[in-house]
Amino acid sequence: MTVPPPETLSLPSGTARVEWRRNLRARRVSLRIDPCGGAIVVTLPPRATRGTGMALLMSHVDWVTNRLAALPQPVPFADGAVIPLCGAPHRIRHVPHARGGAWVHENEIHVTGQPAFLSRRVEDFLRAEARRRLGALVAVKAALAGATPRRIIVKDTSSRWGSCAPDKTLAFSWRLVMAPEFVQDYVAAHEVAHLLHMNHGPQFWAQVDRLTPHTAAAMAWLKRDGAKLQRIG
Repeated sequence: MTVPPPETLSLPSGTARVEWRRNLRARRVSLRIDPCGGAIVVTLPPRATRGTGMALLMSHVDWVTNRLAALPQPVPFADGAVIPLCGAPHRIRHVPHARGGAWVHENEIHVTGQPAFLSRRVEDFLRAEARRRLGALVAVKAALAGATPRRIIVKDTSSRWGSCAPDKTLAFSWRLVMAPEFVQDYVAAHEVAHLLHMNHGPQFWAQVDRLTPHTAAAMAWLKRDGAKLQRIG
């Protein structure tokens, strides 16, 4: 059950990277577009071959081409790039001879050190900010709900902005720190509500509404602009 290596595929719109996955629990071949890297991800069941996966891909080549074309343009973490922080544009400014790692100053993110480490330092800074901001939001909302999370973790996810595990561990995408504060408020409330209701029934949504007034606006923002955050960095 080997996994085929990544490869480059020629499509009508240009070249695209294909990444293969093997899932022991999958019953059929599936396709998806990685919103971060812009690759085509083909997931194979245990006995499926590369040929089977390629046949499915070719039969959906128009769908794949359209999805790839709809992806927002990538924005790398580089000197001079403009990225959002809490919804406000901030320019990355490389200050190689300064000290302090990375910090915000007058709508700029200043980053020290060698150019080769700039991208990693920007991401580390954003991850730390996400952990601080979302942790503070969760603390307030958990107190209001009378619930206690086991722990809070921040990671990079491509399909969920937040999650609540059965052991009450809350996880958030670090990319939320780039979204407006009202979006962060909603996602924190959503996951805290799951500490009391591990479903999306009426009681769950009533609890969300008690914890945040931003549900409708935040859901609309994530649907409209969330994909842009996945293409930053």
